Parts: sequence; C-alpha cells; structure tokens
Amino acid sequence: MNWSQDNESMNDWPGPCSNENARNVEVVLGLYVHSIICLLGFLGNCLVIITYAFYKKTKSMTDIFLLNVAVADLLFVLSLPLIVYNQLWSWPMGAAVCKLLRGSYSVNLYSGTLLLACISADRYVAIVQVRRSFRLRSLPHSRLICVVVWTAAVLLSVPTFYFYNWYQPSHSFEAFMLDDDNLTSLVPEHVCEFQFPDVGTAWRTKVSVPSTQLAVGFILPLLIMAFCYSAVILTLLRARNFQRHKAVRVVLAVVVVFIGCHLPYNVTLLYDTITMFQHKSCEESDLLSVTKTVTQTLAYLHCCLNPVLYAFVGVKFRNHFKRIIQDLWCLGATYRRPRHLSRVTSEIYVSTRRSQDGSSDNGSSFTM
Repeated sequence: MNWSQDNESMNDWPGPCSNENARNVEVVLGLYVHSIICLLGFLGNCLVIITYAFYKKTKSMTDIFLLNVAVADLLFVLSLPLIVYNQLWSWPMGAAVCKLLRGSYSVNLYSGTLLLACISADRYVAIVQVRRSFRLRSLPHSRLICVVVWTAAVLLSVPTFYFYNWYQPSHSFEAFMLDDDNLTSLVPEHVCEFQFPDVGTAWRTKVSVPSTQLAVGFILPLLIMAFCYSAVILTLLRARNFQRHKAVRVVLAVVVVFIGCHLPYNVTLLYDTITMFQHKSCEESDLLSVTKTVTQTLAYLHCCLNPVLYAFVGVKFRNHFKRIIQDLWCLGATYRRPRHLSRVTSEIYVSTRRSQDGSSDNGSSFTM
C-alpha cells in the first residue's frame, strides 16, 4: 500500500525538459554545418600558414599577427570535431584530454579575437600615425605583443582548465521496473563538462566565465576595432585615390563580418548569463538552447572567413596563393613525365622560384 502511494507520488513529479528541438538542431548542425566549417577553416588557414612558411616571409607586424591568427583558427577547427562529438554523445577520452581540449578551445577563442584587435591597431598606426609607424611597427614589438596575447589567453582560460572534468553525471542513472522487485539501470555515460565542489563555486564560475568571455573576447576587441577602423576610414576618405576608397570597403567588410558573426551569440550568451538562475518553462529553455546553438555556429563561421578577409583580400597574398597552385601543378606534372626529364624540370622549377622570391616585397599582405 505504501509502495503504490509512493509510486503514484513519484509519477506526479515533473520530469526534466527534453529539449527535443535543441537536440535535433545540434545533430543537424554538428554533423553537417560544423563539418563544412572544419573543412573550409582547415584549408584556408593551412594555406595561410604554408604561404608564410614557404612563399612569403613575415616582414611586417601585420604578417606576424596574421600568422598567429591562422594558427589560432587552425587549432580551433582541429578541436571543433571533438567538441561536437562530446555534445552529441558521451566522452570516451578521459579527464586529461577533456581538460586539454576545452582549455585549448578557450585559449584559441581569446587569442583569435584579441589578435584581430591587434591587427586593427596596427592598421591604425600604419595609416593614421604614419610618423610613428616605423618606430612602433617593428618585428620585435610584434613578437612581444603576440607573446602577451597568448599569455593573457592562457591566464583567462585557467578556470576552464581547472573546472572542466570527465565525470559521470547523476542523471545518467535511470532505473525502471521490470518485474515486481527487479530493478535494472542503464549504463551510465561520461561527459566532459564543468564540475564544481560546491554550489557557491558553481554560481561564481558559471557567471564569471561567460562574463569574461563576453567582455574580453568580444566587447574589448569590438571597441578597439571600432575606434581604429573609424580613424582609418576617415583618413582614407581624405585621400582621393581609387585604391584608397576600395580599401574603405575592405575595412567595412572586416568590421561587418566580425559583428555579424559574433554579436548574435554574445547577446544570447549575455541573456543566458543574466537569466541563468531564473525559472524557465520547457519551451523557453528549448528555444534558448536552439538560439545558442545556431548563434554559436555563426560565430564558428568566422574562422573560415578570417583567411579571406585578412589574407587573400590582399593582392600580394593572392599572388602567393596562385603560386602555390602553380607549384603543386608543376610538381604533379613532374611525376607524370618521363624520368629522364624530371631532373631538368626540377632545375627549371628551382631557378624560377629563386627569381620570383628575389623580387621586392615591402608592403603588408593586408593591402590598403
């Protein structure tokens, strides 16, 4: 009698929200859209790194920043498949890999946006503060700034490294009745998520981590880019030159793409942080999860657009890219030709490369 009453009372308890729509959206975006982002981001950023490694030496501060942005974006797209796998299924790789993956993701997020702010500051000095540019835009300064940016990104990611863990959540144990007195439980699944020792720590960390990400990872770079590029545009508009006015459109494209990719997700993140400890209905929770997933995917898309906006938009960088395609075609043709011609072909290829590399290249790859 008591058992049936307890069973009836348990049936009256509201169960957890299923968030079925959010789950379906995660599956579609994770399997298809994120795969395309990973592929395009990998190819684009690899081309940037290959160009700097074999074709174009880092001769300016912008070149150093572009190379570091490409490295950060490449590390991001390499970690993205594992993050998507963790969101859709259980985590099989243990605690150490869990911390390393989530921590590196946070480091790349901060370093990427901060380096974009550094590029805008470098463009400001090069175009607006021309007299100071030769003193400020030196290679030692650029390397020091990159070290500071990566160090700051690591320090900002310490909570992520520390609190992310591989564990077995309590809600993974689901018991159900088979017979009158036989209970069985589902096999528990491990996850790679935040884990806290107490409620107070959980509250502080769940508020401080997204708040820091919003402030340092978006608002600070946005303010720097807005100030620097506004001054750059005003300076370029005073110059009556077609190429200068064309550069204004490039600057506007850089700012619009950055805002378009990151603003929706950061607005959603701000709303989620403010209402984190407020009661929500299942419909509201499901809608918020869908919005976060979609806007986060839009933010991920920025790593594919960085090589196009910051590297391949420059005439000189596009020429280097064409040379990569031509050299790959020549190498492929060398293997297809008879063996006795391969040596002559390689000598012609090396001499051509030397004559091309000997050409002067004093400008920046981000051509204004």
